[in-house]
Amino acid sequence: MAGEYRVASLFAGIGGICLGFKEAGADISWANEIDKYACQTYRENFNGAPYLDEGDIYLKSVPQDMRIDIVVAGFPCQAFSIAGYRKGFEDERGVLYTQVLRIIQETRPEAVFLENVKNLKSHDNGNTYRVIRESLEAEGYIVDERVFNTKSYGNIPQNRERIYVVAFKQHEDGSSAMDYFEFPEPIPLTTTIHDIVDVDDKKDDRFYYAPDHIYYDRLNEAMTDSDTVYQWRRVYVRENQSNVCPTLTANMGTGGHNVPIIRDNYGIRKLTPEECLRFQGFPEWYHYPEMAPSHKYKQAGNSVSVPVIRRIAEKMIEAMDGYRDAKGIES
Repeated sequence: MAGEYRVASLFAGIGGICLGFKEAGADISWANEIDKYACQTYRENFNGAPYLDEGDIYLKSVPQDMRIDIVVAGFPCQAFSIAGYRKGFEDERGVLYTQVLRIIQETRPEAVFLENVKNLKSHDNGNTYRVIRESLEAEGYIVDERVFNTKSYGNIPQNRERIYVVAFKQHEDGSSAMDYFEFPEPIPLTTTIHDIVDVDDKKDDRFYYAPDHIYYDRLNEAMTDSDTVYQWRRVYVRENQSNVCPTLTANMGTGGHNVPIIRDNYGIRKLTPEECLRFQGFPEWYHYPEMAPSHKYKQAGNSVSVPVIRRIAEKMIEAMDGYRDAKGIES
């Protein structure tokens, strides 16, 4: 019944969550994103995405005559991140969760899926996540959550921990699809960075550190392992776990201190934006339209690990199918 489930996606970005649910068999019926460059990338890869409603979520709503079964959202996470200022709901980006709740109230979906930084759960001594969970419960949903690492649940070599929240509507008899839901189990990491990075493939010179670069000598001295993705951290070179990429961030490639760096057979260079997409698990056919590299890096860092999303989406759809079958509900 997967194709019967219609999804509304908030803060859709370049479509990572949408792609995961689409790969699981759901139909993306409505999506919203405010960043015009992210919208360009989204449309480039979703056949124009006529359902993408570009603009400020405060001014948008799902069409009243549209049935929505699942609301998904990777709402802005900087307010809760270690890398940010962790102001939470005091930050306008944190308050954007209220718009997720509004869309849920307007559409009354059978299920909700949320993705955010793992620190959402511990922020403000747990009060931030408690407010989110209780707001969903007040709307009649049963809620569960897990913190997953991409390298353990997506077979993608990126060290990326995120919280995934799943909620199902509770019906009058107390039952819900949560009775049939289980989060996916961890899977072996068999993919390596060399499945994504081809050290024999010469990239554009703009991605390489020239010998006269201010940091070149320190990078050259520290970067001795071709199986490692390194980072320049303001004043030192950080060596990460062998064959695993560090967490991709929105500020990489824009002068930020978390730029992932590798050594290939031509020199020391930054990961390309396209390689960053692959480290998020986007398929080879997924690509950027023409735009500045800074926009591309931001989009990859702000996105999600698609295989992890797909695995959870598959479990959600299995649970919803199981509930319908048990209750004799026709799609």
